[in-house]
Amino acid sequence: MNIRSLFVSCLILAAGSKAGAQSLSNAQALLEPSGTQYFQNQYLSNPAMAGLEKGLHLNAAYRKQWSGIDGAPVTKFFTADGAVGNRVGAGLNVFDDVAGLINRTRVAITYAYHLPLSDADHQLHFGLSLAWNVQRVDYKNVNGDATDPSVSAFNRRDNYFEAEYGMAYTDTKLTLQASVPNIRSLVTGDNKAVDGGGIFFTAASYRFAVDETITAVEPKLCYRGVRGYDNILDAGVNVSLLNNVANVMAMYHTSKSLTAGIGVNIMKTVGVQAMYTTQTGGVKTYVDGTYEVGVTVNLFK
Repeated sequence: MNIRSLFVSCLILAAGSKAGAQSLSNAQALLEPSGTQYFQNQYLSNPAMAGLEKGLHLNAAYRKQWSGIDGAPVTKFFTADGAVGNRVGAGLNVFDDVAGLINRTRVAITYAYHLPLSDADHQLHFGLSLAWNVQRVDYKNVNGDATDPSVSAFNRRDNYFEAEYGMAYTDTKLTLQASVPNIRSLVTGDNKAVDGGGIFFTAASYRFAVDETITAVEPKLCYRGVRGYDNILDAGVNVSLLNNVANVMAMYHTSKSLTAGIGVNIMKTVGVQAMYTTQTGGVKTYVDGTYEVGVTVNLFK
């Protein structure tokens, strides 16, 4: 393997709160999820949020870490979700990550059910996703012996299915969420995931309406379980401005990083969010942070 890819792999390892030898068999996943999952696209973190609102919702995000380093992680996210029947939502969730020599792809389809309680403003939501996971080493970027047994052994591993389950409660102001991204592993004990992957996700937020200038203020707390590392608490706020035409957001993570962003909403149809996440405490001395852009398109509302 070439030097740049080895360096990138070492940085991915260092970003965690625990250190240890890394091999192709236990390559680290990314500790930080997409910044869009906190406010812009909550379906990314919880399948129960698929089809929560009427219409078709398309979301895409592009994230670049450690700018200026060859082989640094580049991650792309895409989701499509919408209501497909009475109380029923469906979604498609695609994740693609390239870090050094390792490519990871995850494709999930989602079924969600939205149950009204006392009235339509108070609902329980349930969601189940079935995901297909693929991890491969890119032979063409190997600067050395491409027939190395460790490379071929990594690529011979079986692709595998995983299931994700989520629940939520919503009313006009309060949102409570919980999801488990790896049900098969949890039930069978056959763990095919890697360190850095999610074990559970919980969140609570409350939306305060203000006025037309500062339309709403929504604080949010999230608590995430991460395989192989300390659990992470995320705390922050999203402020909607000018009757939801613009917003600013910020989230602090106990991994010693901060995500901040600003967005615009064009005719309540196209939303664009630009974010920057400072590097986690373990490697902030050596590399810069993460740049991310998210785009939302709402159709057939």
